[in-house]
Amino acid sequence: MPDISPTAATVPPLPPLAAQAERLIELGVHEIAGVSADALRTFATEAAETDGREDGGGEDGGTLLAVHPGRAPASALAPLLRRADKPGFVVVDMPDVDDFAPSGIELPDAPFYLVTGVDRGDRMSNWSPDEALPALTGEDRTPLVLTEGIQWVLQQPAALERNLCFMTIGSRLRKANGALDARTPAIWISNGTGRDGRERRDAPKVGWCWWGNRHTWLGFASATGRREQ
Repeated sequence: MPDISPTAATVPPLPPLAAQAERLIELGVHEIAGVSADALRTFATEAAETDGREDGGGEDGGTLLAVHPGRAPASALAPLLRRADKPGFVVVDMPDVDDFAPSGIELPDAPFYLVTGVDRGDRMSNWSPDEALPALTGEDRTPLVLTEGIQWVLQQPAALERNLCFMTIGSRLRKANGALDARTPAIWISNGTGRDGRERRDAPKVGWCWWGNRHTWLGFASATGRREQ
């Protein structure tokens, strides 16, 4: 098992829930999801009141206001990412990105929900997904699904750094025969090589890695839980 000592790197906490709602509205995510801006604002206000606080802080990276992937799929969210004024993209060999669904995770049955205690999992860099999943489960943490990871970076761009990026192993693709595809989604920064194209260097990138492989620059994003309010 790889070394599990924590890294010194930290990610700033998420903005207040009301600010997160406004960010999603600014990006047009509410339109993608087919809901009104007022509905999103109301959810954020009521969620903050339930918590007894207005911000997205708390343990780890804070609380994320997430839009359900059934309303806002990864293919629609990825182009909204920005880094160095370059839009995010999905790798060309992942045309089935929206078929990667929550695996072993039950998302709240609502257009919006909260993801608490978000963490990038730097200490698990150079672990394989096969090694990381049972470790997270043993800590009562839940891996992020791909759309949650994208929305985290939309709200907190500092969550994505060179050599400190992350996998979202809560999303898996099940084949027609019932077996799980060996690919696992990840979000990192393009080097502008190969089929990415030089013009995409430094752009946020949604891609995949093999389930059994380790990468020194990829942690495992996770949370303490999810809830509707």
